[in-house]
Amino acid sequence: MRLPLFVMASVVCLGAAQAAAIQPTSPTTGARLDHVLLWGRNIDQATSVMAVKLGFQVRPGRDPGGVENRYIRFSDTSFIELLGITRPNPAFDPGMKEDQQALKGGPGSRTFGIRTTSLEPLRIALQALKYPVTPVFSGPDSSKPGWRLFAFDLDKPPLSSNTFFIDYAKGYAPDQFDPDNATDYRVTREHPNGARALTSIWLVSANADADRQQLERMGFGHAVPIKLPAVAASGFCVPVGPTALLTLQPDGPGIATQAMASGGARVLGVSFAVDDLGRAQRWVERGYEQTLVTYAGAQGEAFLAPTQGDLGLSVEFHATRKTASPCAQ
Repeated sequence: MRLPLFVMASVVCLGAAQAAAIQPTSPTTGARLDHVLLWGRNIDQATSVMAVKLGFQVRPGRDPGGVENRYIRFSDTSFIELLGITRPNPAFDPGMKEDQQALKGGPGSRTFGIRTTSLEPLRIALQALKYPVTPVFSGPDSSKPGWRLFAFDLDKPPLSSNTFFIDYAKGYAPDQFDPDNATDYRVTREHPNGARALTSIWLVSANADADRQQLERMGFGHAVPIKLPAVAASGFCVPVGPTALLTLQPDGPGIATQAMASGGARVLGVSFAVDDLGRAQRWVERGYEQTLVTYAGAQGEAFLAPTQGDLGLSVEFHATRKTASPCAQ
């Protein structure tokens, strides 16, 4: 018996609705930038630059094997991890060793992390796409809340800088004696320069589109073309949740070209949203004893701190703004 057209249409619509209802969530849903690993010439030098010249609050970490770390934490839960060698022949993990070789022992960054609440599904999805991923590693003390992560094989990295994906157990708070103390949690994330969030990480390589294509294949699409005259680079802004990865390549003489010449592909810079751009600018101008100018950046009005010589990394501050996409122009 032939069904009436309106009945057939209803059946088709019901089937489409059911298919949409059971459509699995992408394992990249809910992902966001988590932190950058930044090497200093030594840990005290990096701390001094971050605290005195740039106006961040730096929190203590640990020194388990001759590599000390310290933290700069933000109210959006992102952070910067400072690293410095404290003794001869330190106990490097493979990622640290590769970073140090590429950076030739100097300051800078080549590794960053993306946070995800779907660690295992994302790993399985990337494995199905033939990406060389490591097993999941856990924090060193299994008796306390900690972290879990996986990375790409260092011999076959798909991106120009090393990348890992991380998740945290509920209650994980390595910089506090009492995780239930809300006041301690708040004040450790307040900074004299007014920084509130790590909003973007800038990758520089000889081929910005190659990084963009790899990110799209992983599930991070919707890239927007951008130009950054402040560092003489162009490429793409790739949304990662409320944050963004900028995949860049040199666009003439300037900071990006100099960074590539000094050691190749790396994390070229990071951006921070601040409560008061003028206050942040005044702090950095006092720290570096020079006048700085603002410009129209990828995330709004911004200025660039002259940190390449100190940190091997550019630091951009921009005014906090609310937009639907971190790559909205």
